Amino acid sequence: MTTDTERKDPSLLDHSFFGHPRGLLTLSGLEVWERFSFLGMQAILVLYFADSVADGGLGMAQGTAASVVSAYGTLVYLTSVVGGWVADRMLGSYRAVLYGGVLIACGHYAMSVPTATMTWAGLGLIVIGTGFLKPNAATLVGGLYATDDDRRDAGFALYYMAINIGAFAGPLVSGWLGQNVGWHWGFSAAAIGMTFGVVQYVLGRSTLRREQGPVHPLAPAERVRWTRGALIGAAAVAAVGLLLWAVGWLTMDRTVDLITLVSVLAPIAYFAVMFRSPEVSREERGRLRPYVVLFLASVVFNLVLFSSYTTLALLAVDHVDNSIFGWHFPSSWWTSILGAIEVLLAPVVAALWVRMDHRQPHASRKIAYSLFAAGASFLILVPATAGKSGDYRIAGLWLLGCYLFMGVGDILLETTGMSATSKLAPRHFASQTMAVWFLSLALSQGIAAQLTKVYGEVSDAAYYGWLGALAVAAGVALYLALPWMRRTMHPVH
Repeated sequence: MTTDTERKDPSLLDHSFFGHPRGLLTLSGLEVWERFSFLGMQAILVLYFADSVADGGLGMAQGTAASVVSAYGTLVYLTSVVGGWVADRMLGSYRAVLYGGVLIACGHYAMSVPTATMTWAGLGLIVIGTGFLKPNAATLVGGLYATDDDRRDAGFALYYMAINIGAFAGPLVSGWLGQNVGWHWGFSAAAIGMTFGVVQYVLGRSTLRREQGPVHPLAPAERVRWTRGALIGAAAVAAVGLLLWAVGWLTMDRTVDLITLVSVLAPIAYFAVMFRSPEVSREERGRLRPYVVLFLASVVFNLVLFSSYTTLALLAVDHVDNSIFGWHFPSSWWTSILGAIEVLLAPVVAALWVRMDHRQPHASRKIAYSLFAAGASFLILVPATAGKSGDYRIAGLWLLGCYLFMGVGDILLETTGMSATSKLAPRHFASQTMAVWFLSLALSQGIAAQLTKVYGEVSDAAYYGWLGALAVAAGVALYLALPWMRRTMHPVH
């Protein structure tokens, strides 16, 4: 039966892509290439920072390199919140994604130029571009389906698989080029990949929904005022930053510290606004309390997850036997394992929940399980690294086991957390609450930017052991809180 929404927009009747709208192919293709470029570059970024200047790197200490990469990740997720607002109020989702893709491609091309200045300029462009693209691409996916379309969840599952296909392929290509030919060749591969993504996105525009403008557009005068204010604010921040750098106060460490501070203050401000808003009912405010717990659980989990691009990447290059039957491969290829695991296991987990139906665990219990998996992923490295220092080697199976637990935990956390967020969000803050979920990723990266400074100064066994124990302790705390979570999260199951 054709709904009123489908009569207004015939594109919702499209079943040409494995039973889904053809626009899903366009957006999934964009996501494949965006993750190919972003995570391909990310796989070698910390190695490039830590490599000697004589070998083409930036010559940072390993702890500093890991800290800077974490701070960079913090900025990416912080700008995602801004990107969602700009699309909602000014550009619309389609143009926000397009401009974001172009900026990302330009950033990778800048990083392909072998100078430190172009590296920092490129990272800045990628931060802004990813902030525009990531939240709004998912919005466009949702726009392919009517609200009552039963294909919606399956469509997002296909989209999620596209993310992980790109996450698998990017480090293989950029990692091999970066570690065998030159770092900037790896960055060039990321640039070419993002270019493919933008081109196919533009060519596929006709397959997307027609309502691609701002959802709550600003009046022309307001738009001018906001644009002028944003430009003046950005110029002022840049001017102050340059002045502080010129007088020697703004060092790399202090820049990282400032980014961490912003990552802490942003979610506090968001939660304060929602808890104090008169538009939030007493019942909705009650459901926000358990959401704070889920937010903190996400922060702890992602402290572990994002290490795959920092401390685990350094462990792999320095201390893991990167060979199979005598054939040696680039250490950056280990980061592809996570994407492969999630592509293979996400359908299995989804099928398990469908089979269990109403008997499946409560959402908070699933997230507790994800924390246990995160803790296990790091604790498994403790016996492998205990009592070892200097130039030691461990078998690659230890790292494989680490990524296996990490991948299962990520599937549990992301699918459950995003779903719970959409149900617990106050009606007048639905979009902002989803933005807060992204801020949990920013906060975890901000904290990691501080923790990774001690990497190399303490033993590897102590570093991974303490963080693994933290994740397990958080999982135990959440598990003990299950009765309260179940009661206060109603109607979330």
